[in-house]
Amino acid sequence: MKATSSSVLTKSIITVLIVFLCISIILPFLHILALAFNDGQDATRGGVYIFPRVFSLDNFAEVFRQDELLNGLVISVFRTVTVTVLGVFLMSMAAYALTIKTLPGRGFITFFVFFTMLFSGGTVPYYLVLSELNLTHSIWVYIFPNLYSATNILLLRSSFVNLPTETIEAARIDGASEFRIFWNHVLPMSKPVLATVSLFTAVGQWNDWFSGSFYVRQRDLKPLATLLQEMLTRQTALSDLLQSQSGFTDYALLDQITITGQSLQMATIIVVILPIILMYPFIQKYFVQGITIGAIKG
Repeated sequence: MKATSSSVLTKSIITVLIVFLCISIILPFLHILALAFNDGQDATRGGVYIFPRVFSLDNFAEVFRQDELLNGLVISVFRTVTVTVLGVFLMSMAAYALTIKTLPGRGFITFFVFFTMLFSGGTVPYYLVLSELNLTHSIWVYIFPNLYSATNILLLRSSFVNLPTETIEAARIDGASEFRIFWNHVLPMSKPVLATVSLFTAVGQWNDWFSGSFYVRQRDLKPLATLLQEMLTRQTALSDLLQSQSGFTDYALLDQITITGQSLQMATIIVVILPIILMYPFIQKYFVQGITIGAIKG
């Protein structure tokens, strides 16, 4: 069947929009990459957009020479790995429990989980709860409050509901416990949604700067994202100060009076986002399937 002119026009418009969207996403990343690999003093002259003009690895060498950033990297890796592994496991157990029809109060529990997605207690009450639990100013403030997500629990539950019931019922008839069914049957059949939830959890933990900025005072407990955010804030404040005093922004002077400079900031950004970029290709084949599988049946 030949395609009509309207369908061809629609596909052409969609293709153009997708290409434009891809370019708008890729170009800023290439600009950051160019500045990260460009000589810092040369970058102050401007004109570095997509490719480095004076290639240099000094920015990355300086990043890894700073003990504060290296310590922040360790904190970020620890919280991301711990929360992802424990969180996905615990959320999967909760989601599977909500699929068991004989669970007392299953409907109310499901509604309660959904209810938390609509309303929040607020930042101040949340901080008071964390303080009463002695979690503030501790590395555990990154772990325990982040072991669950109502959105991910419901996503996992929707996926588990769509699993073949014959396999699960056969295991129950054979006398298998619910945990054994969960471990030996449910998890192996749910790799796409588990990979998707793991990606969501890992990205959220790796990019979270708010917790380290508001709930922790010790510099040695701040994750890399928080240190980067503070670095960018200092750079912007110094730039505004110089501009207000002299009527223009002297970026060369700005780089001389700060510890990092613009190029070092870009190198730190690359260090922050690189693990996520490297992880995504390994779970890409599961990603779309994991998102759409729960939409088949409620």
